[in-house]
Amino acid sequence: MYLIILVSTLFPLLVRCTNVVLSNDDGWAEINIRTFYDTLTAAGDSVVLSAPAENESGTGSLDSPPTPLLSPCEFNSCPAGSPAEGYNASNPRLNYVNSYPVTSMRYGIQAVSPKFFGGAPDIAVAGFNVGDPIAANLGSTVLVSGTVGAATEASKEGIPAIAFSGTTGSQTGYTAALQTYMTIYAQLSTKVVQTLAASGPPYLPADIWLNVNYPAVSGNTCSSVSDFKFVLSRINPAFKGTAPDLETCGSTRLPTETSVLDRSGCYASISVGQAVAKTDANATEQAVVLSKLESLLSCLPSRLKEFNAGISIKIIPLISVFSTDHARHHHTMNECLCLSGMAKDEDTMDGHGKFDPSV
Repeated sequence: MYLIILVSTLFPLLVRCTNVVLSNDDGWAEINIRTFYDTLTAAGDSVVLSAPAENESGTGSLDSPPTPLLSPCEFNSCPAGSPAEGYNASNPRLNYVNSYPVTSMRYGIQAVSPKFFGGAPDIAVAGFNVGDPIAANLGSTVLVSGTVGAATEASKEGIPAIAFSGTTGSQTGYTAALQTYMTIYAQLSTKVVQTLAASGPPYLPADIWLNVNYPAVSGNTCSSVSDFKFVLSRINPAFKGTAPDLETCGSTRLPTETSVLDRSGCYASISVGQAVAKTDANATEQAVVLSKLESLLSCLPSRLKEFNAGISIKIIPLISVFSTDHARHHHTMNECLCLSGMAKDEDTMDGHGKFDPSV
């Protein structure tokens, strides 16, 4: 009897343990990937890290056999002359590969994961990449991003994959002091991973990956995980002839990642991409992701609502003099005009509204 109770109590915890392979393009000894590793592990996931020995940002889907190191790993995390692949002596789950992000992710899936998971990982994650908006993996940047290259490689290997990026931070060694943005991005990314894992397998359609981007974090802006809202988005703008997206939030056109991050408020974008072309998935594939992550997702407010919320109402007195007979009397009437958005709501919708959000 007691054994049954114990098993039933522990079973939800066991179910929530997800085998995760983690990579990036900034290198294995960079603080952001180590923070993400620690946060996933603390949340109960079983994680292995397999990332480049050096900073390989901007290398897209380049791939090359690893070679022994002729100089030390980044931040002197391994000495010159080290083998082509290696690991941290005190934690063998932390692995480097002296090659590109694509090569590192494949090594993590094919060589490291079987040692710790007894097979392939459940989910692959890449990132989180950091930098100013130019460095974020928005729009066409996905074509050259090493972070995206790692994620799409995992997807092509049959592993559901997510790429994470944020617009605050820089490539920094793992021994540096933690900053607020690091913990926030790591906690948000862990939340996405665990929500997807909780939805059950298959986690994503075949050859589909997710591209997640976060807005800036500062001392008084988006400084808490609770400030953030996720919005389902598309990677590239839609043009005439572009097939409709799934219908959600009253529209069949999703906002672009860029338009989501450009909005006031702490909106993070989640786009659904095709792994081979690194472009937007179709409406059917988007709908699968919506069903998986629905508990996380919000709709963008309309531009009109944002405009009205951000201004104070101004009252302008208008003096109109009406007279039917100058010799008899003057009648003066004060009128007030309330200034607010003059366009119709449906003409100014943005995000998931009725107007094309790419404009």
